[in-house]
Amino acid sequence: MATIAPAARRAAGAASARPSARGRTGQDGASGPERDTRVRRTLYVVGGTLAALVFLVPLLLAFVRAGQPGDVVVAAPDDRFLDLSAVNFRAILDQPEIWRGIVNSAVVSVATALLTAVLATLAGYGFAKFGFRGRSALFGLVLVTLMVPFQAILTPLYLQMNAMGLTDSLLGLVLFYTTMNLPFGIFVMRNAFEAVPGEIEDSAHVDGAGTLRLLVSVLRPLVVPGAATAALYAFLASWTEFLGALTFLTDSALYTLPVSLVNLQQGAYGQVDFGLLAAGSVVAMVPCVVLYVALQRYYVAGLASGSVKG
Repeated sequence: MATIAPAARRAAGAASARPSARGRTGQDGASGPERDTRVRRTLYVVGGTLAALVFLVPLLLAFVRAGQPGDVVVAAPDDRFLDLSAVNFRAILDQPEIWRGIVNSAVVSVATALLTAVLATLAGYGFAKFGFRGRSALFGLVLVTLMVPFQAILTPLYLQMNAMGLTDSLLGLVLFYTTMNLPFGIFVMRNAFEAVPGEIEDSAHVDGAGTLRLLVSVLRPLVVPGAATAALYAFLASWTEFLGALTFLTDSALYTLPVSLVNLQQGAYGQVDFGLLAAGSVVAMVPCVVLYVALQRYYVAGLASGSVKG
């Protein structure tokens, strides 16, 4: 009996401790790690929803303002706030200069995106795969140009382009936009090429592929997200750019869409119809939103390329 009593007491203590262990799992039976995962998921959903609202609310407000008359846009919200119509959009699309601006912006933006993607791919491949003296210093110089806004050098840019006969020319505007967007494109493409394992290139060289064949047939499919990122960034930047187009273009037939929208003034003494401008802004915004949504997966993958090396 003396030897059995301590064992019985230990068994009773263990039995009394089991409910407290079950209590630590929570009333719903979730353990600590599961509860932490659920909390993180909830915070992620709440944070993502708030971030989406930050971007979506201005877009929705722009669409609402585009459907309001000009006097309602500048007045305090009242019972006419949701009385929307398509009058502003019809007025915008009935003006020939707006259609000319859309066509000019499309030509300039698409050409800029393609040229930037091609040049950034070639330069990024050189910086990532070719070893030459001063490579790091030269790449650092490219990154430094990202910190210099073109507005600070607008006057010498204009003088240089005018001397080359590139003012009042869509070609000159394409070259200007490409120059401004090329440093970011080179940065993205250099990271994209550095993320490609060197064994792939070695295998292609063993099979007899030259540098051009290697770049076009082997590496190109692997760096499509980076090229799409560079092209999308260049397209959006050139589609919405205003100051450069206003400076380098004086012929109204060559105006891009942002410059054409600024000229939308009605009424006496140059009074601006803000409802009309809101509709024009929505017209200019729609291609950007559609293109970004269509290429979003490439854009995110391109920005993340090179951040984690395999």
